[in-house]
Amino acid sequence: MIGEARAARRPGRAVLQAAAGNFLEMYDFMAFGFYAPAIGRAFFPAADRFASLMLALLTFGTGFLMRPLGAVVLGAYIDRSGRRAGLILTLGLMAAGTALIALTPGYASIGALAPVLVVAGRLLQGFSAGAELGGVSVYLSELAPPGRKGLYVSAQSASQQLAVVFAALQGAALHRLLSPRQLDAWGWRIPFVVGCLAVPLLLALRRSLPETARHHPERGGALDALRSLAKDWRRVACGSAMVVLTTVSFYMITAYTPAYGVEALGLGEGAAMAAAVTVGLSNLLWLPVMGALSDRVGRRGPLLAFSLLAAAFAYPALRWLAAAPSLPRLLAVQLGLSLAYAGYNGAMVVALVELLPARTRTSGFSLAYSAATALFGGFTPALCAGLIHATGDRAAPGAWLTAAALCSAGAALAWERLCPRSALLPSARADVQEPARR
Repeated sequence: MIGEARAARRPGRAVLQAAAGNFLEMYDFMAFGFYAPAIGRAFFPAADRFASLMLALLTFGTGFLMRPLGAVVLGAYIDRSGRRAGLILTLGLMAAGTALIALTPGYASIGALAPVLVVAGRLLQGFSAGAELGGVSVYLSELAPPGRKGLYVSAQSASQQLAVVFAALQGAALHRLLSPRQLDAWGWRIPFVVGCLAVPLLLALRRSLPETARHHPERGGALDALRSLAKDWRRVACGSAMVVLTTVSFYMITAYTPAYGVEALGLGEGAAMAAAVTVGLSNLLWLPVMGALSDRVGRRGPLLAFSLLAAAFAYPALRWLAAAPSLPRLLAVQLGLSLAYAGYNGAMVVALVELLPARTRTSGFSLAYSAATALFGGFTPALCAGLIHATGDRAAPGAWLTAAALCSAGAALAWERLCPRSALLPSARADVQEPARR
């Protein structure tokens, strides 16, 4: 194919073009998480500060409920119509949801219609995101030369970390330049407007993406995709359980960090944003390294080692932090969790791609990832805040992360049985044998 030849000649450009849209998805999600307190006061006013925050965090999580539907509908479209067309569609839908949140007047102006429109924007973002990550991951795996899938697919996760860093730096600047009253009144809208302004450039990048799909499955829609996925339900279920640790740890150490630092630990907003920036930079450093490591040693070892590390580290580390909250302690704990997250995720994303057959790779990946995110990751900020409020234990989020890590460790063992060749061989050899599994 002409597109494949172009991609082979300029792989770096194709990686950038694909991952750029993924940047917008995560940037929008981070902006909502970082400004959840202000968004809560703007659209969900309540006499109790905690109630307003919880309504905003639940709205953040609500968007994830649409991800499984988007995974099936949009994932089937991508598998049927090609990677480029699907990635352009997901980006357009994400931009529409972002614009809706940015431009909706507050509760004081239009009453109950305001939260309805904001929730609608989050649902549209979630529907788009259901296939965005899967589409990009599959695209990058098809673009990668033999033996470098882990490195290439890690670019998708790395683009998310750039979004975290950019959103956090922007947040730190806004907190310095604007007063709390200005942030509550209109300042929180600035990140969403910036996201909207970036859309034309990102669409231009995606329109020139080289196509990588070597064949298109028989024409069919979401129902055909569901029938095909039903035949591979064990792989999809295993993949979803593998994603649990990734999605819980990611949203805990990124989106929830500002609220946790300010509301639970009593640190300043500047310190909390500084921690979020540091975590994003740490993830950005480690993810390509760990993706490349999984290319050398195989997926199984990193999956098990880092999931067990997260299980052992999470709660004791947060207990230590909660005993004497400070920015240095927060940074130390977050950097430790970042290493565990990146080590696991660097192997997990490409392992999930390898787990699924080519005929339903995008829809299967997207459904597995979206189901875990909808059930566990998206509501992690709200659940963590609720656990602390209910128990009085500021380390309670560590118990939630430990449970997620143990779940994914068990799934990693099941993955070895369902995907034995790539489990036991480094991907340089597994790539060569992959067509036999199709």
